[in-house]
Amino acid sequence: MNYMCLYKFWSIIIFSSGLLLFFLGVYFLMSNYLLFIDWELISFNSFSVVMTFLFDWMSLIFMGCVLFISSMVIYYSSSYMSGDLFKTRFLILVLLFILSMMLLIISPNLISILLGWDGLGLVSYCLVIYFQNCKSYNAGMLTILVNRIGDVAILISIAWLFNLGSWNYFYYMSFFFGWGSWVMFLVVLAAFTKSAQIPFSSWLPAAMAAPTPVSALVHSSTLVTAGVYLLIRFNSFIMMFNVNYLLLLSCLTMFMSGLGANFEYDLKKVIALSTLSQLGLMMSILFMGYPLLAYLHLLTHAFFKALLFLCAGLIIHNMGDSQDIRHMGYLVNQIPYACTCFCISSLSLCGAPFMAGFYSKDLVLEFMSFSYFNLFIYLMFFLSIGLTVSYSFRLIYYCISGSTNLFPYQLYGESSEMMNSMIYLTFLAVVGGSLLSWLVFPYPSLLMFPIECKLMPLFVIILGGWMGYEVNMIYWSDSLLSLLYNMLVTYLGSMWFMSTFKTSMIYSNFMYLSKWCYFVDLSWGEYLISSFFPSLLNYISKYNIIYQGNNIKMYLISFMFFGLFMLFLI
Repeated sequence: MNYMCLYKFWSIIIFSSGLLLFFLGVYFLMSNYLLFIDWELISFNSFSVVMTFLFDWMSLIFMGCVLFISSMVIYYSSSYMSGDLFKTRFLILVLLFILSMMLLIISPNLISILLGWDGLGLVSYCLVIYFQNCKSYNAGMLTILVNRIGDVAILISIAWLFNLGSWNYFYYMSFFFGWGSWVMFLVVLAAFTKSAQIPFSSWLPAAMAAPTPVSALVHSSTLVTAGVYLLIRFNSFIMMFNVNYLLLLSCLTMFMSGLGANFEYDLKKVIALSTLSQLGLMMSILFMGYPLLAYLHLLTHAFFKALLFLCAGLIIHNMGDSQDIRHMGYLVNQIPYACTCFCISSLSLCGAPFMAGFYSKDLVLEFMSFSYFNLFIYLMFFLSIGLTVSYSFRLIYYCISGSTNLFPYQLYGESSEMMNSMIYLTFLAVVGGSLLSWLVFPYPSLLMFPIECKLMPLFVIILGGWMGYEVNMIYWSDSLLSLLYNMLVTYLGSMWFMSTFKTSMIYSNFMYLSKWCYFVDLSWGEYLISSFFPSLLNYISKYNIIYQGNNIKMYLISFMFFGLFMLFLI
């Protein structure tokens, strides 16, 4: 039981630190206060290495929320990982992950951001391959290779900022310089890889090979939101440039992942695609020029998405580690508490009125409708909201209600650690949105709309719920549709073939090429390339041996050739 004490000890420390930082952030926000700390690590003559930390209300409240969710995840893991052999290793990895995230949040300096950024990538790789099977290794390799692109982009942007004499990007946000477009492009590229926007979306569903508590922590509130947080910090600089193309990419990410989640049967992958959809929403509202709205949605999303993952983990745990939603059904009789939390977090994700997600999503939709954007962006937003409701209700119908499906219920265990960690997050999934919106926007924004525009989000939510019900109630005879339109269904359900392009499509064609080259290697390729230089040297060395044997005929012949050569030159 000593490992459980260790888990609970760390969860209490992190929980108390999170509460302290959150209330400190609220104080900084109310008093409009900001703190720069320069910590001199080493000083040698006139040379000094200084670590700079930035404490403002945004970083402190974000740190408080991340630490709060982390403490709940560690407390939950004390029960969830009880059957695992390497519990202490798992705890150390999660603590390293939290440390990297803290370093990234409080750094106004690109070099210290790179330390946290790389730390996140490395520890997330270790956590994705935690179960050490072939699928986990492939997913981990895809995760780290895609994230390395972003790391390289940060490195190159550090080199560009060297022109300004300092890497504290905080000083140069309102300063326009000729090569700034390169820095903007590199920072956005780094954020797109970390936040899994198109064309880097394939790693996020693959990373679900990690243990479920890791998914709750890494893929809801920390790793994937690091890119969004970086762009929130760089927002005033990025908005100096034309970002319409980036807005299009983030809207397409939101739509693509929402559509793909309606075709997916893996419970964790549905929630991962849901995270991807919400990241697209945050990115698109960022590129519209509303960083505070993106920040508000980032925090509210972290609460209900972490809760959704924890509920999914409990369901998977009790279903004998089966993640297929077709195996589940009628779970509300067996685990009523987890199913209640699951429904609350799903409703919050859908943006149901007066839940946490409503306060950020409704504001996002209203500001988007109020801005000067075309019909395509408008339709993308509302279609994506409808698809979110559709896959959420589809999950509820498949897992919680309906009939008992293919798989018998395995365990009847709702442990107190799991239930206690979920109740705090459930509380925040209900009241967190209103609390944060009152803090971030103390004065409400008055947006005047016609009644049909004002009620459009509510109408889309109801329509999406009905669509989710219809998708769930498809009969066996209707499944012929997916056989008739196999290509279309596969295309929509596999993230527009993005993961295939990134993995098997790259190396499978090279296998055919290598088979074709095999015959060449055995014949002329072997003779001309592999054995050409040794044969040539062998040939020359034979004549060299004869020449060095003091043969009088060779001397006369060489003398004759030398004479002819001299005559030719004359």
